[in-house]
Amino acid sequence: MDNRIQAADLAELATIVTTDICGITRGRSFFASELESYLRKGVGWVPANLALTPFDEIAGDNPWGSKGDLRLMPDAESRVRVSCLPGETPLHFYHADITRLDGSAWDCCVRSFLKDTITAYEREAGLRVTSAVEQEFQILGADWPDAPAFGLRAQRRTGAFPALLMSALQEAGAEPEMFLPEYGKDQFEITCRPAPVLAAADRAATIRAVAREVAAHFGWHASFAPKTTADGVGNGVHLHVSFTDLDGNPVTFDPSLPGRLSKVAGSFAAGVLKHLPALVAFTAPSVLSYLRLVPHHWSAAFTCLGEKNREATLRICPTLDLPGSNPARQFNMEFRAADACASPHLSLAVLLRAGLEGIRAGLETPPLTNSDPADMDEAERERLGIRRLPASLPEALDALQQDETVTGWFSKDFIDCYLAMKRLEISLVAEATPEELCRRYAAIY
Repeated sequence: MDNRIQAADLAELATIVTTDICGITRGRSFFASELESYLRKGVGWVPANLALTPFDEIAGDNPWGSKGDLRLMPDAESRVRVSCLPGETPLHFYHADITRLDGSAWDCCVRSFLKDTITAYEREAGLRVTSAVEQEFQILGADWPDAPAFGLRAQRRTGAFPALLMSALQEAGAEPEMFLPEYGKDQFEITCRPAPVLAAADRAATIRAVAREVAAHFGWHASFAPKTTADGVGNGVHLHVSFTDLDGNPVTFDPSLPGRLSKVAGSFAAGVLKHLPALVAFTAPSVLSYLRLVPHHWSAAFTCLGEKNREATLRICPTLDLPGSNPARQFNMEFRAADACASPHLSLAVLLRAGLEGIRAGLETPPLTNSDPADMDEAERERLGIRRLPASLPEALDALQQDETVTGWFSKDFIDCYLAMKRLEISLVAEATPEELCRRYAAIY
């Protein structure tokens, strides 16, 4: 901040935000002193905003053009306010649903789509979903000496950054759990505590916004892009899910079954794997995403379920087996084919929708794959029902269009807009080298 301007002398602003289908949080701000009014009436929005690419060009063949008006209606329980950054004005915002002018849900709002999915789980399966989101990012612009991966020195050389970030996230209500130096250069990971799935999706967007704010305070950029250099380590978003019944009793765990997955959790996993090639069009939705989703990178490249296997797209996580621990309360699955170019609300919604299709059909638990599928021959993969994920965004969009179950979850306007926006994104970077791709996306994400 210009040292001639004192933050304490400025009026506080609050913002109503939506995290859109290319994973960017956008919104409108107003004086926080008028918050009560705006919590009631929201702020204006435009349908064609949904067709914005990450590069801020609107797909011209979107369904709305210049027509139409909407509202961003804030969820008062999603409030984020961070005031602990020295010399900075508070970061104050609310996650919102996109509604029509009469307050009814807009059929292209992904947060409303996630809420409808939650309702479907409760009504059809008698289940509630708990989730936690792990996110990796890299700090760009810091002049730090090299330090060993996962090392204490890799954290301590960053000075006050980890403590300030964790404090800011705690103040924001994101319930941060751990900050850790990761394998890549200047790479870190933030984990947060499990929460009901809507709150978990809001937290994922909040963590990205707050991390960027804290990094900018030091003059750096926190990039959540899937890759920041072509030969570097990728940044993933890991979506953890587990289930309880409507009374809060855990139902994901059954020690008598393969992988300790209960029948309902196994059916969920089968539904996810069945529709996975189409899902990655939403969960790994950028051209750059497919530089990360390759074999032997501990990301995800095949449709498989694994137990403690980091090459599996859907991983059964370990539990702590110390005396007095309850594995049923800890037990969860981790979806690994996601990154921060995606809306966390949309990623979690399509993951859950696919799983619900498996639950409805009573699908059997898929075979457990506890080795790297890339090391198997084609016959072995075929025997286990393992398929290669799409290797590019165009391939993923083709898989999406071919999966009538997945496209059937959405309105025609939504699918038409999504495909138009993504095809424009593809064309805008068609001539870029891998390094240019990394630079362009790293600056945005």
